[in-house]
Amino acid sequence: MTRSIVIHGHFYQPPRDDPRTGTIPLEPNAAPYHDWNVRIEQECYARVAGSLASLSFDFGPTLLEWMERHAPETYAAVLAADRASGNAVAMPYHHVILPLCPRRDKTTEVRWGIADFRRRFGREPEGMWLPETAVDHETLDVLAEEGIRFTILAPHQVERAPAGGRPGWYRTAGGHRIALFIYDGSLSHGVAFGPLVNDAGEWVRRLTSASGDLVSIATDGETYGHHHKGGDVTLARVLETIETDNFASFLARRPPEEEVRLVAPSSWSCPHGVERWRAECGCRAAPERATQQRWRAPLRAALDWLSGEIRSAFERAGRALPTELEHQRLRMFTSCGWFFDDIAGLESVIVLRSAARAIELAGLAGAGAARLEAGLLERLALAPSNDASVGSGRELYLQRVKAA
Repeated sequence: MTRSIVIHGHFYQPPRDDPRTGTIPLEPNAAPYHDWNVRIEQECYARVAGSLASLSFDFGPTLLEWMERHAPETYAAVLAADRASGNAVAMPYHHVILPLCPRRDKTTEVRWGIADFRRRFGREPEGMWLPETAVDHETLDVLAEEGIRFTILAPHQVERAPAGGRPGWYRTAGGHRIALFIYDGSLSHGVAFGPLVNDAGEWVRRLTSASGDLVSIATDGETYGHHHKGGDVTLARVLETIETDNFASFLARRPPEEEVRLVAPSSWSCPHGVERWRAECGCRAAPERATQQRWRAPLRAALDWLSGEIRSAFERAGRALPTELEHQRLRMFTSCGWFFDDIAGLESVIVLRSAARAIELAGLAGAGAARLEAGLLERLALAPSNDASVGSGRELYLQRVKAA
């Protein structure tokens, strides 16, 4: 068959470790496991490792860092799969929403992601997966400027996708160009949310009956075994039945023939652009619950303010500041902190831990930790929780982050 089929899995977990100790606190709702990293590794990553040589994939660098230390056999299988296939795609170092970052931070995240990929996989990345596929014009300019040849987007993120599933060229304001692959939205939704993830035969039928030169699917990697029990088995059956390709190989054989226009800013999981990570746009994990997300904008504003203050101190003091400070400043924008329905959730606590550590490190170099923390608390007080026993982001920080 002349048609190419690419199935892509985006594998990622937020950095769950306490940045002061390097260990992951007990996460009771992950029982019977100690924490969600361990649970998802058992339910998904270890189970799909044998399929990766036939699966296009990216792993978040912070997840690979954890896996290298705590799941070495699975980690070794990830690296071996890329050596056998060239299927791995890079990712920015932290899972941040790049359109909401200043260009300087976009560049840092992309460069760190490339460096991490190079260290682990022993080669230069050709493609880069964008967290939440969140994109704007500047983000693509940064990717192209740093040598990335392609990324993968959802159908609604371009004005008109090229026919036949083929990629299109995007020309950036900086004079660069980058290839955009547009995954099949209907097929991807059928896998990510069912019923295809439970029906290998129908999944294969849909893939092989689709028209065009390229049929591509993109989902969270955790779809296979964690989000859907048995999804890893279905995936393995599909991959035993069909021959798969990867985006880099297809691009080498069939470069784009037309240009595409970007819908920006946009993402794959928010129909309102990137508002899910800065506003009460209505997107939430449990739409059946009448929860408010008025906390999102104040949380974003608080961390933007803190980031700006730390950046100024970094520019003044430079190498006198702890080397870990820039890492924590960026890590506190991990996208999961805004994705769910309440600031009192574990994911928001994770980003506030990094904020607390960044303040501590800045204070060690005389950057005024007390002033920074007071300014953060003042702004977090405007972020109301849906849980009356929590109150606001201020109380959350004091009781579940600072006290710990």
